[in-house]
Amino acid sequence: MNPLEIANIARAEERLWWFRGMREMAFAFLDPLFQRDRIERVFEGGSGTGYFAAVVAARYGVPVVAADLDAHGARMAARRQGVAAVQANLLSLPFPNAGFDLVLLMDVLAHFGEGDDLRALHQAALLLRPGGHLLLRTAALKIFRSRHSEFVWERQRFSARRLQRLACDAGLRVERLTYSNCLLSPLALLRFRVWEPLARAAPASGLRPLPGPLETLFYAALRAEAAWIRWGRTFPFGQSLWLLAQQPAAPPSPP
Repeated sequence: MNPLEIANIARAEERLWWFRGMREMAFAFLDPLFQRDRIERVFEGGSGTGYFAAVVAARYGVPVVAADLDAHGARMAARRQGVAAVQANLLSLPFPNAGFDLVLLMDVLAHFGEGDDLRALHQAALLLRPGGHLLLRTAALKIFRSRHSEFVWERQRFSARRLQRLACDAGLRVERLTYSNCLLSPLALLRFRVWEPLARAAPASGLRPLPGPLETLFYAALRAEAAWIRWGRTFPFGQSLWLLAQQPAAPPSPP
């Protein structure tokens, strides 16, 4: 990720509608998981500032180990309550295999090129104990690529079919797979495929607050999607993809 985006994330992730809505969706997956499984050891890869890791630690009462390639992000994460952070590459993590019950990868996979994406997912799978779970969110569908995508150095976007194949190739058993940020997709397409090409604006971060009514409306759309996901439903398309997968009893073989 572009290191310049770390500061933008730090300013926006607590209150911006997108981050708040994505957390609601994450809770829709994680709440049932923590209710039915014994989860005591949690790892987040590509943790950025560590804010989400701290939210998970506080909500579920578990310590979270966080890792990020960016040194500044790792230092910020290390100051969070309930978070132990290190600077590390997901392709070469300093942790033993089968050391965690839950692995989180939020908007990380899109920053790897083809081939390295499978290696990163396989490394994440190796961290899981048998029966452990991985929750992943990533950028979806090339049609939604934007100038924000360019600014954050996003290298690829995924279809549900391709992400499912990657997870299976990494040795994981897919439990749930759905697109999200679907309801706002028409507005996103208008912006990304019409306005941005006409404006010919340079790549820039999209993490800017909206006028109050729009913030409320957009957050309400994501909350509605989170409720739909909580009911076990899926979306056929959208700007993001969620994958919940489980480590089977046998450890994964190298890709």
